[in-house]
Amino acid sequence: MRGVFVTGTGTEVGKTVVAAAIARSAASPGRRVAVFKPAVSGLAELNGARPDHELLRSAAGSEQSDEEIAPYRYGPALSPHLAAALAGEQIERAQLLLSADHAMRGADVLVCEGVGGFLVPLAHDYLVRDLAADLRLPVVIAAPPGLGTINHTLLTIEAVRAAGLEVSSVVLTPWPDWPRELERGNREAIAKIGAVPVKVLPRLDLDRPASWPRLDPGHMSSPDRVLRRAA
Repeated sequence: MRGVFVTGTGTEVGKTVVAAAIARSAASPGRRVAVFKPAVSGLAELNGARPDHELLRSAAGSEQSDEEIAPYRYGPALSPHLAAALAGEQIERAQLLLSADHAMRGADVLVCEGVGGFLVPLAHDYLVRDLAADLRLPVVIAAPPGLGTINHTLLTIEAVRAAGLEVSSVVLTPWPDWPRELERGNREAIAKIGAVPVKVLPRLDLDRPASWPRLDPGHMSSPDRVLRRAA
């Protein structure tokens, strides 16, 4: 089984869209794609939009349940550690690793999407970075293409590499149909300074997955079996 971990330079930067596009591209006859997201928040504020775990499931053609994809789900649009606290619980590392291990079983490809940015806390002593390190998957970084993205993206690249993980690629999204010098220059600078492939993804019609372009995340490796880490 191969897999990839999708993170972002912050919240609302297209992580779920990138993860969904990767999952759909990886899916093919005879290949099972599993998706996983440790926590989903903001379910009470969707205003008719599909929650992240539903979009991931649909893109992958998966039959996983909500619980199997996202073991922790909350109404308020808050950092997961705070949303959990308000619900009277705490996100547990052991439970996340057990859930991730379960998602891997019988799958050919695992697409894991983080929450917010790379250093967002799932609990006070367990960050998105720590989950990525436990899974040992190459990381794809979703980032916006506009002003300010160079700094945010390079900082995220440094954080991922400092955790001992490989940056498989950066995906700039939504990439405009007619990119300006700003977007083209940002893509070039991130690729050169960050020494990383920089791919682009246009704005997707989420109701028409057949219209989505293929998105190859770059190198995907086999994640560690994580059940033994839960102790």
